[in-house]
Amino acid sequence: MPSCVLIIDDSDKFRGQIIRTVMESSLFETFREAKDGLEGFKSMVDAKPDLVICDLQMPRMDGFKFLQMVKVRPELRDIPIIFLTSRSDRESKIRVLEQGASDYVTKPFDAAELVARVKIHLKIKMLQDELRRTTEHFKELSNTDPLTNLYNRRFFSDVFESEMQRAKRLKASLSLIILDVDKFKAINDLYGHQHGDKVLIAVAEKLHGALRTYDFASRYGGDEFVLLLPATPISGALEVAERLRASVRSIALASPMEQLTITASLGVAAFPTEQVQGVDSLFYQADFALYQAKQNGRDRVETTNDTTSLPHP
Repeated sequence: MPSCVLIIDDSDKFRGQIIRTVMESSLFETFREAKDGLEGFKSMVDAKPDLVICDLQMPRMDGFKFLQMVKVRPELRDIPIIFLTSRSDRESKIRVLEQGASDYVTKPFDAAELVARVKIHLKIKMLQDELRRTTEHFKELSNTDPLTNLYNRRFFSDVFESEMQRAKRLKASLSLIILDVDKFKAINDLYGHQHGDKVLIAVAEKLHGALRTYDFASRYGGDEFVLLLPATPISGALEVAERLRASVRSIALASPMEQLTITASLGVAAFPTEQVQGVDSLFYQADFALYQAKQNGRDRVETTNDTTSLPHP
């Protein structure tokens, strides 16, 4: 339910009249006031209202300049603005609508007409907000793996490419970790796919907990996960990988897997090096390091960037 309306008018009398008119309709819980466009703009930035009723002719900043300022703030553009104007000329009405006003009402206004227009624009805003939330929800679903809530492979590939281009442009480090759950097929075969899914969910939660706000984690396929660490050299990535290895090993599962110890092998690589010049080579190096971790006994971290690797504790 809408809760706040902002009323902008240089006349105390008119502001009071508008408040009384709208208050009788029980459409809002909060009424904010401003005496001109500048004060009204500051009020909008301070606390976004659900709707604005604004006079067109005001001192310091009139309605036209007020609209121009609102237009440059993306977070304010979707707030409906109804103008009150004593001007009866067609050009002023067209101009105010072309500049972004939602509607206009001629002064002296009819109370029933003003309330009706307010209701219409509140309903339009409610539908637009709902559409926006639905669109964002479907966008999120298209980018995430439904089981683990990590990014899916398609979205990660796009992020990987853009982060590599940024690393090249800024001459910054970019590290990649590939994590594979050890002997996951045997877990599925022994306990069934539903319990195997619980293992993947538990591993994903550990990845979530290890991420900084600008890191990216994805379920790349099956029991394989990838983490992209911007602005992180190989030394930092190895530390993250080792913490993840230990974190996965600490997973406690419910019956019938309460005796099962989950382990993971991790391969780490970083840009830039002689072996890594782009997305494909960085992924290849991390994948080869993962292969080495598997070959060397699993439950360990390996890297091909240099001779450094973190041994099994």
